[in-house]
Amino acid sequence: MRFKHGDGKRFIVSDSVRKMTVLIIEREEMRSSVLSLLLSLSLLQLPPVATTQEGHWEDYKYGRQGSELHDKMSCCSWKCLLFALQWPGGFCQSLSEETLCRIPRSINTWTIHGLWPLRAKQCCSCWPMFRSDVQELEAELTQHWPSLVTTKPSFDFWTEEWKKHGVCAACVEGMNSPPRYFQVCLKLRGHFDIHKLLEDAGITPSCERPYKVAEVHSVLAPHLSDKHEIQCVTDNKDREVWFQVKIPLSQNLTVGCDHQGETERDPAAGSSPGWSPSTGHPCPPQVPFYYFPIDHQQPLRPCG
Repeated sequence: MRFKHGDGKRFIVSDSVRKMTVLIIEREEMRSSVLSLLLSLSLLQLPPVATTQEGHWEDYKYGRQGSELHDKMSCCSWKCLLFALQWPGGFCQSLSEETLCRIPRSINTWTIHGLWPLRAKQCCSCWPMFRSDVQELEAELTQHWPSLVTTKPSFDFWTEEWKKHGVCAACVEGMNSPPRYFQVCLKLRGHFDIHKLLEDAGITPSCERPYKVAEVHSVLAPHLSDKHEIQCVTDNKDREVWFQVKIPLSQNLTVGCDHQGETERDPAAGSSPGWSPSTGHPCPPQVPFYYFPIDHQQPLRPCG
C-alpha cells in the first residue's frame, strides 16, 4: 500500500503494519463502546436527585407539591385525625415515676399532645426533621407544645411526633413539610381554647370538686363535636383524673369525623418512658373525675 508524504514523496506500508494498525483501531473502538455501556448502566441504578442542591432543599423545606412522596403509600388511606390536648395537672398522673414529670412555670393551660392520622403511623423513615425546620416556630411550640417529661427535651418530643404522625399527615398538601405540620397544630391549639370554654361554664381545676362526663361533654360538644373523647388516668388513690381530650377532625380539618373502630389504642401510647399503653382511658360516664390544678413544684401531687 502506497501513501503520499507531506513533502510529496511516496512510501510503502507493509501489509503486516496495516493489519496491526486496523486491529489497534478496532480495539479502541470496542473499549469506548464498553465504557459507554457501563456508564449508562450505572446511571440507570442511581436514585433520582434534584437538579440542584438549592432546588432539593426548597422542595424539602416547603413540601413536595402534590405529595409525590406518598402517592403510592397505603398509609395515605386515612380519613380522620385526632387532635389531642393534654392537661398538665393530670398528665403527670399518667407517669409511673414521680421524677419523670415537670411542668415549666410558663405553662398554665392546656398543651398540645399531638395530631394523629388514624390507622397510620411511622409511614416513612425517609423524611427527617432538623431544628432549622421549626426555628421560626420554636417560641410558640415551647409555650403550647412543651415536653412534660424530664428525660425528653421538647425538640425530641416534636421530632418524635413528626416521625410517627407528621409524615403520615403529610399526605395532605397543607401539612406536607415539618413547618406546615407544626403551623397547623399551633393554629388548631389557638382555635380550640379548652381552658376558656370550661372556665366560662364554671368548670375550673379543683382538688375538692369532682365533675361528671355528661357535665363536661355538654360544654365541649358544641365546639368539639359529639365524638370528642374525655380521657382519664387513675391516680395512686384510685381517683379518676382528667388528663386529655381528643378532638376528631376530617382530612380538611373540619371538626367531627366518624372514627369509631378505626383505632384500637392511643396512637401515642408508649411514646414516653414510664408510659403504659393502657394508662389513658375514656373517663367512666358514671364515675366522677377530678380536674386537678397545676402545681409547678409538685406536679405529680397537686392535691397532696
